Amino acid sequence: MPSFRTVRRVPFSPRQMFDLVADVEKYPQFLPLCEELRVKSRAPDGTREIVIAQMTVGYMALRESFTSRVVLDPAGLLVKAAALPGTASGPFSRLHNHWAFVAAGDGCNVDFTIDYELKSFTLQMLVGGLFDRAFRKYAEAFEARAHAIYGATA
Repeated sequence: MPSFRTVRRVPFSPRQMFDLVADVEKYPQFLPLCEELRVKSRAPDGTREIVIAQMTVGYMALRESFTSRVVLDPAGLLVKAAALPGTASGPFSRLHNHWAFVAAGDGCNVDFTIDYELKSFTLQMLVGGLFDRAFRKYAEAFEARAHAIYGATA
């Protein structure tokens, strides 16, 4: 089961980085393979917010959509997402990711983990490497987005 974890130091505040990751509607503008993202619902859950979102990923002629439950926890500076059970999960039989943002010096550490399994061996052979490379670039894509939105440094 493929998984990936990275911790990156960035010159932005934990809240700035949380806000970028929480702004799921903007993902198609900068996230590798993300072609479309539709928020199906948003609901408060105490101090957290639950977002149900459908993402369409694509590469060349391949297009797949999947629905995720995203938990936004601004107080804890955490974002957790998982493929929504009982819905079309697109290319995944399992998908979980986790973001944590911790103050460090003049910026923060961005801790990103993704754990996934593609739904078939054939799909794994066809696009497994592509997903692996894209997921490894996610933290970089958010850091580049932070520079574009907030400037060279916070």
